[in-house]
Amino acid sequence: MADTNPRARPLSPHLTIYRTQLTSIASILNRLTGISLIVAAFLAVWWLLAAATSPAAYDLANGFVTSWFGDLVMTLSLWALWYHYLGGLRHLLFDAGHGLEVETAEKLGWAVIAGSVILTILTLFIIQ
Repeated sequence: MADTNPRARPLSPHLTIYRTQLTSIASILNRLTGISLIVAAFLAVWWLLAAATSPAAYDLANGFVTSWFGDLVMTLSLWALWYHYLGGLRHLLFDAGHGLEVETAEKLGWAVIAGSVILTILTLFIIQ
């Protein structure tokens, strides 16, 4: 018959020894930025449709887009665009069989993060 007494079993080892890796964070961020860009695209389409519809609809959409929250959303969308672009280039390198060593992959992950922040700041300065 089966033993029904609960025993103290160890937890799965990955819960105690797993260290979050930059490469996994970079990959997850690439997916999240892709999803967030869809939301930003819907916001831009709403703004354009409101401009084509009526002055009242445009005033509402433009008020949202130019508010502090809209500025924040658009700035984060700009960062997401640059991050997703650079992350895609990084994945193209991986698909070609380059940069797959752990050290190189981590350096590329940091380069994508730093490059996206720098390009976002540069783009904001150019726009203004």
